Amino acid sequence: MTDRETVVVTDRGSSTGLIGGIVLVILLLAGIWFFVLGGNGGGSTVTNNNTNGGNPAPSLDVSAPAAS
Repeated sequence: MTDRETVVVTDRGSSTGLIGGIVLVILLLAGIWFFVLGGNGGGSTVTNNNTNGGNPAPSLDVSAPAAS
């Protein structure tokens, strides 16, 4: 009598679900980063610390040389 072995091969499918999950996580993180930083990627403000007592900056008087 011949012994027979049964081999079961299961198809695990493709890795489309794994790749899709990685792309989804990257898009989710990019969206959170976009909204946390104010939408423009900067989130910085310009502060003018004028410490010269409110006096205007000195202006330079550049005159043309006198004609001879």
